[in-house]
Amino acid sequence: MHVLTALLSGLVFGLGLIVSGMANPAKVLGFLDLGGAWDPSLALVMAGAILVGFFAFLVAKKRTRSFIGADMKLPTASAIDRRLLTGSALFGAGWGGAGFCPGPGLVALGMGESKALVFVVAMLVGMAIFNWRENQERAKALGAA
Repeated sequence: MHVLTALLSGLVFGLGLIVSGMANPAKVLGFLDLGGAWDPSLALVMAGAILVGFFAFLVAKKRTRSFIGADMKLPTASAIDRRLLTGSALFGAGWGGAGFCPGPGLVALGMGESKALVFVVAMLVGMAIFNWRENQERAKALGAA
């Protein structure tokens, strides 16, 4: 049941990204081009997503299990630290340079967009490097303890 719900949720999310234009790197780059031919239409998409997310998190905070019976796993970190700022800067640079972020990049890859293949491969390499570094730090911390 969880796999089917995840599949349907992913399909609805992907369809939303296509309809909103978020899977089109030219539209995203137009939104990010504040000094040129700025396209503000994605601001409405983001505002809608923030509004839905705000109310969804209000409901989720009051629950211990999801609507399909899975454990609730909400984020607990609240510190603004160097790791968060570095990750945010890297995310922004990637989004601004390629016109993709992870979700739309995967959708565009599924649509056969060649730029998306380069983006997704780079994203996976970045994730692998992060995972390797986390494991190195964890091993170092365990060795020091």
